[in-house]
Amino acid sequence: MKRIFAVMAFVLSISPALAGALPAPAGQPILTISGLIDNTNAGQTAVFDRAMLDALPGRTTTTATPWYDGKVSFTGPLGSELLKLVGAHGTMVKVTAVDDYSSEIPLQDFLDSPVIFADMLNAKPMSLRDKGPLFVIYPFDIRPDFYNEAYFGKSVWQIKALEVH
Repeated sequence: MKRIFAVMAFVLSISPALAGALPAPAGQPILTISGLIDNTNAGQTAVFDRAMLDALPGRTTTTATPWYDGKVSFTGPLGSELLKLVGAHGTMVKVTAVDDYSSEIPLQDFLDSPVIFADMLNAKPMSLRDKGPLFVIYPFDIRPDFYNEAYFGKSVWQIKALEVH
C-alpha cells in the first residue's frame, strides 16, 4: 500500500516536469541523463534514483540471454517512457557503464520496441555484481530477431549515464 502511495505521489509530482523541472531524487542517484533533453533536476541534467525509475511504466522480459544460464526475468522502466519524461529530442543515446564502456543506441530503438532499463533480475534489485544497477534489455521474448550480436552489443549493463544527442 505504501508503494502505491509513493508511486502516485511521484506521478503527480512529475506534472511540473512538462514545464522543464523534474523532482529531485530522494534516494541515492543511480542514473544521470544529459544532452538534448528539456526536463532536468540538476543543472542541465536529469538525475534519477531507483524509486523514480520504478514509478515509470515498465515491463518484464522473460527470456534466455547470452549472459545468464536458462531463462531469467528482467523488470524495469520502458526506455520510451524515461526518454519521454526527460523530453529527449535527439537521434542517438550514448549509454555509458560504470567502467566507461559505452554504446550508441538509436533513440528510435526505444520508441519502436519495448526496450527496458532493467533494474530487477528475477524480481530482485540488480546489484553491480548482477550487472546492475541498470541493464539495457531488448524485448528478446517478443522479438526473436533481436537475439543477435548487434543487439547484444547495445545491451549495456552497469549503466551510470545516458547522453542524448
